[in-house]
Amino acid sequence: QVRLVESGGGLVQTGGSLRLSCAASGRTFKNYAMGWFRQAPGKDREFVATISCSGGDTYYATSVKGRFTISRANAKNTVYLQMNSLKPEDTAVYYCAAQEKICYSSNGSPRLYDYWGQGTQVTVSS
Repeated sequence: QVRLVESGGGLVQTGGSLRLSCAASGRTFKNYAMGWFRQAPGKDREFVATISCSGGDTYYATSVKGRFTISRANAKNTVYLQMNSLKPEDTAVYYCAAQEKICYSSNGSPRLYDYWGQGTQVTVSS
């Protein structure tokens, strides 16, 4: 069992930056592939980025590639999402998720993830 808690969301102007953090409980964090997803009002949950157990492999949605960076610190049981050049269309609730079955997959389906945080709101004003 893994408990995930996101933080770092907030209100930022277009072009600004935010760094989200996701703290995980448990001793086996290093065995989970981690992902970030987002959900805007009235829309389905959308894949943003994923990172392998070791941190050596990452994969991004086309909409955020080159602007967002996912990273992890296994010694701190934490995964991060650095978001730069933010746009109004990035406004959403951002969720982190853990996948225990495999260490890496570029498949961004939410159904592959086993544990979810409660989400943190990111609002980008124009």
